Amino acid sequence: MKPPIRLAVAPVLVAVVLVLGAVNAAAFTSGSSGYDIGYLQCNTAYPSGAFGIVGVDSGWPFISSLHPGNPCLVSEYAHSPSAGLYVNTGFDPSYTDSNHTTADCATRSANVAGTPGQRAAWAAGCSEAQKDLAYVASVGIAAPSGWWLDVETANSWCGQSGTNCTDLSLNQQTIQGLIDTLAANSTAPIGIYSTGYQWSSIVGTLAVSGAAADWYASGLRSGKHATAYCGSGSSFSGAPVTIVQYGTSSSDRDYAC
Repeated sequence: MKPPIRLAVAPVLVAVVLVLGAVNAAAFTSGSSGYDIGYLQCNTAYPSGAFGIVGVDSGWPFISSLHPGNPCLVSEYAHSPSAGLYVNTGFDPSYTDSNHTTADCATRSANVAGTPGQRAAWAAGCSEAQKDLAYVASVGIAAPSGWWLDVETANSWCGQSGTNCTDLSLNQQTIQGLIDTLAANSTAPIGIYSTGYQWSSIVGTLAVSGAAADWYASGLRSGKHATAYCGSGSSFSGAPVTIVQYGTSSSDRDYAC
């Protein structure tokens, strides 16, 4: 489900969806089931469901000529009801170089409170978001139902194996840079996919603002007990859990709380 790649492992998100009636105009029906698909589902039969979330990237947080965006984004998005988008995220010290960080984000980071390293990490997250936004616009997608960030320990993050840094505040600032940039360029709500353990391993107790909901990766093999994760009890970012991911033998499914 999560293919190995160089530098660190940037996984394919299994799902991220938001259900907030007051925030999301395209709120999903409580009790309904959706799915997520990405570049690994290219040239396969797409699943069906009440909603769908489509991966923008191809397993890396930065879209580039070396790591292009999902080549099936257009067809997968068109197939998916109330389609949202998910993006890979991560931080490594190398992401602060000019091959990754855009000049615009580097300039904008001057207004971010913190150390030079924290501002550089914010700019890296900003750049990840800018490249995702540019790719989505280039294929004609203008109004997704939401943007969802994949925040997992299998990604490149300070404190994780294979990444040459330990300062969790750099991870925090990267995520904040992603959220701030997406929010500045889209009216769609932003949610985060993770678990309590993974989130605390990546950001510790540091706060990230602007996320409207949590999507919990339960590891369940059916949706029978998914409701146990709904609400504030399993929250990791402080936002309520509004989607619970579970898997079947054929696809990744998502339960709307």
